[in-house]
Amino acid sequence: MVYLERFTFPGDDKEIEFMWRVQRTCYDSFYPFQVFAARQNEPLQFECAPMTILYGGNGSGKTTALNVIAEKTGVKRDSSYNKSAFFPDYVDMCAMELAEPLPENSRIITSDDVFDYMLNVRSLNEGIDLKRETLFGDYLDAKYADFRMQSIADLERLKTINASRRKTQSKFVRDALIDNIPEFSNGENAYRYFIEKIEENGLYILDEPENSLSPKRQQELARFLEDSCRFFGCQFIISTHSPFLISMRGAKIYDLDARPMAAKPWTALENMRVYFDFFQSRQDEF
Repeated sequence: MVYLERFTFPGDDKEIEFMWRVQRTCYDSFYPFQVFAARQNEPLQFECAPMTILYGGNGSGKTTALNVIAEKTGVKRDSSYNKSAFFPDYVDMCAMELAEPLPENSRIITSDDVFDYMLNVRSLNEGIDLKRETLFGDYLDAKYADFRMQSIADLERLKTINASRRKTQSKFVRDALIDNIPEFSNGENAYRYFIEKIEENGLYILDEPENSLSPKRQQELARFLEDSCRFFGCQFIISTHSPFLISMRGAKIYDLDARPMAAKPWTALENMRVYFDFFQSRQDEF
């Protein structure tokens, strides 16, 4: 399924005209102006492929492109990002064409989102562990308490005492405490985050989703994304360095290092050749 058909960044002439209008205010940077103007001749075309990859080296503008597209489309986002004073002006100058209205569950997922999720899981489990220790002490205090109910205000205390005398210590604690979120590695939690956030029928913008994922998990994520496109009506726009994601079936790949940026097969990308040459030179070690 394709929701966003094409996206156009402002050309060099429009950017120069804008900067001439504001130059009197003496800014050090016009970011994100001048990131794409010199390298784009045509719009980004999405209509033929629900899977689009933005490829490029560090500083090529992949993340900037995703943030601009996310702002223009108005998809959900959780984490904030480095938005300059000129970002709204730049987004206004961009153009997009939709094939279908964007579903409400459409969103951008960044590395910060995944990292925050992993930290939240860890903090929640640490909090549960501390509460568990407190409940062990509460059980002993209640079980052996010398208590007489004086008024209705003592009802909750009476319930606690009765529960402690009716149950074993472990059952008392388990009944009073939610279970820990299962302990997974950071990579496993990162993978679970994508599984939970990506629903049917939506536009999803993913910024380097391979971060924190092992090669095996990256392959699992690639299969999940392929299936989400093929069977569940999802469209993806992804920035990545991962060969496992870049080589996904049916993906259209834009090389942001090229001048002008151009669609290329994954085997023609410079970093894929770097991987190939590295393993070729060491194949006798396997």
